[in-house]
Amino acid sequence: MTNSPSTTAGPSTGPSTPTGGAGPRAGRREWTAFVVLLLPLLLVSMDVSVLYFALPSISRELNPSATQQLWIVDVYAFALAGLLITMGSLGDRIGRRRLLLFGAAAFGVASVTAAYATSADMLIASRALLGVGGATLMPSTMGLVRNMFHDDKQRGRAVGIWSGAMAGGIALGSVLSGIMLEHLWWGSVFLINVPAMVLLLVLVPVLVPEYKDPAPGQFDLLSVPLSMGAVLPVVYGLKEFAADGFSLVSAACVGAGLVVGTVFVRRQRTRRDALISRELFRPGRRFGAAISLNCVAAFAMMGSAYFTTQYLQSVLDMSSLRAALWSVAPSFAVGVAAPTATAVAQKVNRAYVIATGFLLAAVGYALLALAGTDSLVTVLAGAAVIGMGIVTVMALVSDMALASALVEKAGSAASLLETGQEFGGALGMAVLGSIGTAVYRADMPASAPAAARETLGAALAGADRTLAALAREAFVHGMQYAAVGGTVILVLAGLLAARILRGPAVGAPSAVPEGLSVATPAGVSVGEAEAAV
Repeated sequence: MTNSPSTTAGPSTGPSTPTGGAGPRAGRREWTAFVVLLLPLLLVSMDVSVLYFALPSISRELNPSATQQLWIVDVYAFALAGLLITMGSLGDRIGRRRLLLFGAAAFGVASVTAAYATSADMLIASRALLGVGGATLMPSTMGLVRNMFHDDKQRGRAVGIWSGAMAGGIALGSVLSGIMLEHLWWGSVFLINVPAMVLLLVLVPVLVPEYKDPAPGQFDLLSVPLSMGAVLPVVYGLKEFAADGFSLVSAACVGAGLVVGTVFVRRQRTRRDALISRELFRPGRRFGAAISLNCVAAFAMMGSAYFTTQYLQSVLDMSSLRAALWSVAPSFAVGVAAPTATAVAQKVNRAYVIATGFLLAAVGYALLALAGTDSLVTVLAGAAVIGMGIVTVMALVSDMALASALVEKAGSAASLLETGQEFGGALGMAVLGSIGTAVYRADMPASAPAAARETLGAALAGADRTLAALAREAFVHGMQYAAVGGTVILVLAGLLAARILRGPAVGAPSAVPEGLSVATPAGVSVGEAEAAV
């Protein structure tokens, strides 16, 4: 096997001679494989939102307790966040394609068991297995993108499409679930996954080569529970803080996670076979900067979604399906933003494009700060502008993170990127949500019932129209204050990005390093497999 790119003339499905990028250019086979890899990405992002509309039907049929209902919703995200680091490192060791196929099978089986669950406990277990499958799919797909696209421009374009598809999948999940529940039973929202997973299991062995680290070292089993102990308590504590405000339980969870995280980081810094390679954080690589900026971007995305979804349903009194359909409108602009940003970044210093993305999102937050209790167009425009700015940032920093990672560590790099995103999203809901909640409670009259002073939903549940109107105004007032806070944070993030990302970064080798194991997919000649690397 050779590390040099193919120079064969004429049409070819494999990579051709590079024309100015950092490595050989991908051909039809790689782009076809990339389209196949978008399937798990869409489904994992859809499963974040697909359950919301089904909850009333699930409550009627399975009669879950309040605690069980919370776990039905949250266990997927917890399993996903807690296992990302482990699965990213495992994929580097056993092969990213192999792990992807395992995840697809687990995701398909879990989807069927969830669809036909006969009890709340069975549904919780199925959702947990879905999270395990999702944790294998996400880093595997992004790691494979790093392996298939060695040319800088092509990889940037692929990551831009990848980021747009992820954002679109979340919106699509809400709409599809709402439409299906109009005509079918609640379990149908899970069966959407099955045909796609079957297609993935058939096509991936044919189209996607195998990649794994040729010398990964011994798998560090002790780091697995340490990584989960660092991630899960912090994410759980932040979610509790967003839902119920400050409490000793939420603070203790975050504190415990930080303590375990400190132990985990120290272990990674001292072991040669650590789950997280120290090579990723070598000075000049900017991998740490990419993780941090992606975390801020997720903070802004989830922080805005916390308010806009409630605004459509509770302030404007829309049905869930109607609110979901309206929420799709900004997605069209968001879908165009990532590919456009990657194209611009090929001609303009990406530091300034990333900074512009943050500033664009800040403008979107400023629009939310101007919204009143009847401002559908303003809120949708704000959501669209925020989405365009944030997806711009996410696409470019994701590409920057992958470009800085050695190809044999691409799975670990992708898993860290995704974990940072989970942290950022939970933090955005906690911080901005708490600002809005504090203003809401301060605005509500002392004579209002205690439950109505706590949440907008409780205020709207009563028959008092005057109190409902006051609650809507208080919620919007809180959203305005949170939007001002988000605007300030994003402006600072934009200025910081422009400052720290200027100048050339130290890149990782674009071609497959000597000795990297690349297995031949079914139906592909050895010559084609060599050309692919």
